[in-house]
Amino acid sequence: MSRIGIKPIEIPDEVQVAISGLEVNVKGPKGELSLNLTDPISARIEDGRVIVSRPNDTKLARSRHGLYRSLIANMIEGVWRGFEKRLEVRGTGYRAKIEGKKLVLNVGFSHTVEIEPPGTITFSTEQRGDFTVITVAGADKQLVGEIAARLRRVRPPEPYKGKGIRYDGEWVRQKAGKAAVK
Repeated sequence: MSRIGIKPIEIPDEVQVAISGLEVNVKGPKGELSLNLTDPISARIEDGRVIVSRPNDTKLARSRHGLYRSLIANMIEGVWRGFEKRLEVRGTGYRAKIEGKKLVLNVGFSHTVEIEPPGTITFSTEQRGDFTVITVAGADKQLVGEIAARLRRVRPPEPYKGKGIRYDGEWVRQKAGKAAVK
């Protein structure tokens, strides 16, 4: 039996969950999300909890049981509290700022990089010492992670000086530069 799949998901007071057939809709203070379950998995609401179940022990049903339970739990958490990822912009002259809703990055290119937030994603920046911290926030955990990965891909940290965009707390291994010949 799936250890994760059998755990019921508590529904907070501020969140409404509606299940109609194979569609799960979750609505809360941070937004609204929906998910379509696939055939062997079903979900139901009992006593203020969502219970995800499977009809048999086929490989397909077992593999999706814990997956859909985690996806529904993340949807509830996202519309209730939200998710966020932080990135650091490090490097001399590297900057990040918000213009309207867009994030504008100056990261060593001849041009600025403008990123428009999709859907309910929001960006915010703060100066922390000699680097800038970008916060990517939203209700959809997968979308927040994807946007954070796209931001990091604009200018990944390089191994010699550590300049670039990295996740908050990410450790970049520094390489030694050229050795002087004597």
